[in-house]
This record gives sequence, structure tokens and C-alpha cells, in this order.
Amino acid sequence: MRFSIITVSFDAGEKLQKTVSSIWKQSFTDYEVIVKDGGSTDTSLEKLRENEEAERALESGKLRLITCPDSGVYDGMNQALEKCRGEYILFLNCGDVLHDGNVLKAVDREIENHKSRAADEKLIFYGNTFCIRTGAWVHSAPEITGFTCYRNIPCHQSCFYDKRLFRKKKYDTELKIRADYDHFLWCFYVEKANFQYMDITIADYEGGGISESSENRRRDRQEHEEVVRRYMKGTELFQYKTIMLLTLAPLRRWIAESSSMSGVYHKIKAFVYREHR
Repeated sequence: MRFSIITVSFDAGEKLQKTVSSIWKQSFTDYEVIVKDGGSTDTSLEKLRENEEAERALESGKLRLITCPDSGVYDGMNQALEKCRGEYILFLNCGDVLHDGNVLKAVDREIENHKSRAADEKLIFYGNTFCIRTGAWVHSAPEITGFTCYRNIPCHQSCFYDKRLFRKKKYDTELKIRADYDHFLWCFYVEKANFQYMDITIADYEGGGISESSENRRRDRQEHEEVVRRYMKGTELFQYKTIMLLTLAPLRRWIAESSSMSGVYHKIKAFVYREHR
């Protein structure tokens, strides 16, 4: 099986159906969907089961529902990872959707183009994201470097991970906001994974996630600092922090998240990335 798509759910309401429905529309069908629910008390699971497509997928094993307690979203992801059968893993949050019906087909083509590489090479294929909240396309860096890891990694909704990258290390549940960031840096610095950029819009990201709420901004910054110190040396950190300061990073972040200005900002960023490829 090529892909395992994991969606972690808890009282997600209509968002769960919205996310899963975007997967049923795919022209490429060699995938499974794993919905890991932490004990919802709303009707989201019942409504999903009542859907005709979901009912057929449950009967065929293409959709699997795992319902058991967890300690949070990252613990739920870890539990789902234990059940995955696909070669590559995609995490799609409730409310996020695959951008169009040919996303998986396009990613499969990219994977096939790298079949000649060493069998033990672990790859992460990543692409671009459309932010629903701001109405802007967020283009990922065409090359992953140490500075990319410090500044702005691709959205995890647009990253397809070789399943073997989760055998040695799963998500650190001590981190409440940055566990996916921690795992990404581990893949880069420790496991030396090969990152392959795809000029494809993978997912439409809902925005407004846990790390974006005002009360969690402070914890987000604290966990970012904790994670980078795990993998980056002091001289490297000093260099990146200096660059961020000189390039007015806080102002650029504000512009990038502004619904009125983010579109222009990300277009400029995409142009810069293309010029440096």
C-alpha cells in the first residue's frame, strides 16, 4: 500500500466528514484512511459511519476507526502510527482537505521518479499549502537547510513521510505544540533523511490551529527554543537568530498572517524561491 492518511479527531463535528470526503475524491486509490478518535462525545463518528462512502470503506478495510483514550493530538498520532500499512504517511487534521482530486496521483508519480535511489534511503516528499483563513498559497522552501529548520518548515499537512522514519522515533508527547517540529528536525539532523520538494499544492490548511491561539503563543515560542537547542549548536543558533533579527522576522510574520497582506507576501516568497532554485 502506498499511503496511510491519519486524521486525529476529538469532537470535530462536521470537520471530520469534510476532511475524509476530500480523500474519497482522489483519482489514485492505493491508500488507507485511519481516523484516531480520542473519545468524542459529539455525533461526528456517527455521522461518518452513516456516510455511504465511509460505510463501504469500513467494510473493505480502506477506512479504519480507532477509538480509545489518548493524552492529546500527538499521542493520538502515535497510536495511529502503530496501525499504518502504507509506505508513506500523511497527517491531515480535521478541517484540512487535500487540495484537489489528483494530489495523491501526483505524489505517487514523484515517488516513482525516485525509485532508482538506494533502497535504504528515507525520503520525505513535501509540497505547498493553501491557507483557507488568509486565502494565500504558502510555498515551501525548495531546499531544506538548517536555517529552513530554524525559521519555517513545511506544513505537516503537506509532508509525506517514509514510514520507517517513525520506527526509531515517534512524537514526543511531552511537547504539546511542537512535537511535529521536533520530529522534522530529528529527521534532518539525526536520521539524515532526504527531502524532496514537489511544486504541488498538497493541502488546504484551515488555519487557527492550537499553536496559533493567543494563549499558546508563549508556549509555542518556549517549545521552539527547546527543540532547536536539542539539534543545533550554539554558533549555528546565534547565526540564525541574527539573520532573523536583521531581516525583521516579527514584522514579516505579521504580514504573512494578515488576511489582507498575506497573499502578496507569499507571492513574493514564491518568486524568490523560484529564482534561487
